Amino acid sequence: MRETQTTIRVSTFTGGLIGPSIPMLGPVVSGGTIIAETAPGCWGPMITPSFRGGHEVTTPVAVEGAEPGDAIVIRIQKIRVTSLATASGTMSFVEGRYTGDPFVARHCPNCGTNNPPTRVEGIGPEAIRCAVCGAEVNPFRVTHGYTMVFDDERRLALTVTPDVAQALAQDAVRVMALPSQSAQNPIVALCPADLPGVVTRLRPFIGNIGTTPAIDMPDSHNAGDFGQLLIGAPHQYGITREQLEARTDGHMDIDSVREGAILICPVKVPGGGVYLGDAHAMQGDGEIAGHTTDISAEVTLQVHLLKGLNNEGPILLPPPEDLPHLARPLTSAEREAARRLAQKFGQSVIEDAAPIQMVGSGANLNEATQNGVSRLARLLDMSEEEVLNRVTISGAVEIGRLPGVVTVTMLAPLAKLAALGLADLVREQYGF
Repeated sequence: MRETQTTIRVSTFTGGLIGPSIPMLGPVVSGGTIIAETAPGCWGPMITPSFRGGHEVTTPVAVEGAEPGDAIVIRIQKIRVTSLATASGTMSFVEGRYTGDPFVARHCPNCGTNNPPTRVEGIGPEAIRCAVCGAEVNPFRVTHGYTMVFDDERRLALTVTPDVAQALAQDAVRVMALPSQSAQNPIVALCPADLPGVVTRLRPFIGNIGTTPAIDMPDSHNAGDFGQLLIGAPHQYGITREQLEARTDGHMDIDSVREGAILICPVKVPGGGVYLGDAHAMQGDGEIAGHTTDISAEVTLQVHLLKGLNNEGPILLPPPEDLPHLARPLTSAEREAARRLAQKFGQSVIEDAAPIQMVGSGANLNEATQNGVSRLARLLDMSEEEVLNRVTISGAVEIGRLPGVVTVTMLAPLAKLAALGLADLVREQYGF
């Protein structure tokens, strides 16, 4: 039996897969710390055909005592951006280079090698070459893209002109700060530069973080929208619609999963298997371009075991300023005004309530919203109709990622949260 550790450092990756067949590190004690060196997600793994998924996530870490039906509370304590530059943009697929899913089942159009090893030759859109036969093998194209640099404080970013992008591409691994164990091709090597001169702010967050699903699947497909690509897929990771319920919705792309957030993730395999990756420098709600600014980062997490919660999906307690307006806890002045209002009408019933935010995912936004509502109803032992009313008057539905990840937020009775063991976490996060 392996010795339990209080701090685990992770600098290794899974090659695009996540699931019970992937060996875990640890275990880490409940209350312990995980410090992870993360690699960029999305574009780098997408242009690396040897990967079996669209991300490069860390080796999962077991939490001592975690069993299916429990939850793991993840406090995101720090995200330190290590990349100096990145590149991204909208995409298209290159036909004839994949079977069913260009994120998963790629092959060389010349020699036919499945998930071929590759090398980077030169710079530009055709730099990704099959290491077996030398053919250009990238299954994706950047249809409108940009290369971006960061200031020393990692507060501001600037998209660059083609000449600067080409200079950065010559040193792509270094400027992206790819971890030593990362196997991805650097997207900066393709030097897209269709959008020079845009200035924006950094607000880093983690796009793929959570616990190990109950079946093996590509890491980028651990969600109800991307997971649709696996249903009946003509490759080895094809699943049934029912098997998609084994997911844990780690791939959220919710921009409030950032420093100061608390994430409460379902445990579906022994040990839980906390993993992370796909950190981003910034993103507007919805990730409407399909991709944003993938970065390397050092991320510090604190993890606690919560026994027997039986949450079906991730619960997010975002930083207070990220809560929808109606879901923010009442101030003392507002509570006093509510008491006076009740007295005015001769009423004694005033509910003590606190925010809870459930992640929902599905094939589209409507299905994702229904998924989040259903998860909340079962967790809180309410009818779906009650949840719908509460969300409407004391919360919101917000888009995490198109086409199908949302957060469903509402004020929930504090007594119900206390019975679930969540009240202290909510008080800690929102200071009441």
